[in-house]
Amino acid sequence: MNGRGLAWLGTALVASGIALLAIGSVISPATGDPTGTGWTGAGMMGGAGMMGGAWSGPASAPGPGQAGFVAGTQAAPRVVRIVATPQLRFSPDVVTIQAGETITFEVTTMGPTVHEFMVGPAADVAADTAGTPEIEDIGMMQTGSLTYTFTGPGPFAYACHVTGHYEAGMMGTIVVQ
Repeated sequence: MNGRGLAWLGTALVASGIALLAIGSVISPATGDPTGTGWTGAGMMGGAGMMGGAWSGPASAPGPGQAGFVAGTQAAPRVVRIVATPQLRFSPDVVTIQAGETITFEVTTMGPTVHEFMVGPAADVAADTAGTPEIEDIGMMQTGSLTYTFTGPGPFAYACHVTGHYEAGMMGTIVVQ
């Protein structure tokens, strides 16, 4: 193998290692995040982060029934962070809202698989109905956002309809309180 081939191989191995570190942080989440950032433990150079800290999941605004909860409005939506995993799951897969609340979903893809995020009435989400609000083509380590106001009685849901993902179980439930 020539020098150029070795350079490409090395680059591919480094990229794969970084992706595996990110995937591992989703598969083995830690608990006890005192910072509210989603990261715990000491990372590279003593701080929290991918190179040593453990990721406990996304930090979202408190939900109904939690201390500090403030219902999202159209003027000031509540932020809910969701991770689309390489295991074709959403984390969290259940989101609790207050009736009539406006939520901004910030959806981040972890790993090399491209995902989408569709949210709305459960029947429309399940059927992949055209016009149902969605974020398309969220690539590796990218975040897309979508703001939705939950009007009506529900039920509501979210899902990824990239080929085979929904069928594999990539969906979530919205619980209205």
